[in-house]
Amino acid sequence: MSNKVLTIFRNVLLILLTFGLPIGLLIYFRQDFRALEKLIPTTGIAGPLFSVLLMGILSATPIPTDPIVILNGAIFGPLVGILVSWMGNNLAAAIEYFIGKGIGSLADFSKQKRHLPFGLDKFPADSIIFLIFGRFIPQVGGKIVSIAGGVYHVPFGRYMWTAVVSNLFGSVLLSLGGYTILHRFLR
Repeated sequence: MSNKVLTIFRNVLLILLTFGLPIGLLIYFRQDFRALEKLIPTTGIAGPLFSVLLMGILSATPIPTDPIVILNGAIFGPLVGILVSWMGNNLAAAIEYFIGKGIGSLADFSKQKRHLPFGLDKFPADSIIFLIFGRFIPQVGGKIVSIAGGVYHVPFGRYMWTAVVSNLFGSVLLSLGGYTILHRFLR
């Protein structure tokens, strides 16, 4: 296969995964989003794996994974909930980074960024402060940091270690919050 055919195949696959799969999930769960609450515990040992994969799938959508992190803490308990959420958020961060990298390549961003307004061509997307603390903006921070990291071609190693650190902090807070809500306030 030629490089052009592989590039077209990759782009079609990326579009299908980015738009088709999430739309299918939304249609499936449209009647009752609480079906996720029922589905995860019924999967037994596969429940944590299902949660990690679901977080990875949702990373390709604008849907935030924070509610699933809270649910993980409530369903799996504090320690397993933190671990499952952390792994899911790290998978999501890697997928979002590569989506951003693909967008940057498709748009030929390295050439186009010279024409960006407001000095965005000099945006410090590889700054450790941006990569760690940008994720703390509720609901959108992680996606913005991930897509920007990919588009601006932040080295993957730097991007991932900062994502791992900030995802651990977020997973601890939200999973413990979910566990606390279920076991202290709803009993």
